[in-house]
Amino acid sequence: MRTLNNVRCGETAKVKKLHGEGAVKRHIMDMGITKGCMIYVRKVAPFGDPIQIHLRGYELTLRKDDALMIEVEE
Repeated sequence: MRTLNNVRCGETAKVKKLHGEGAVKRHIMDMGITKGCMIYVRKVAPFGDPIQIHLRGYELTLRKDDALMIEVEE
């Protein structure tokens, strides 16, 4: 299983599945991250937390814990 935190800076990935439950999953979906969404990884901090991504025409910064819940495909 490949998650968003494994996508390198400058790569694009498609959301395959969201993991997690309840409020955490709902929070991720409210940010616009849904199945089939294309995500471009713009920047990754030196220790991998946080991750800056571009999706649906806007920039978003995610914590590493949230990125681990987002399963992606090439």
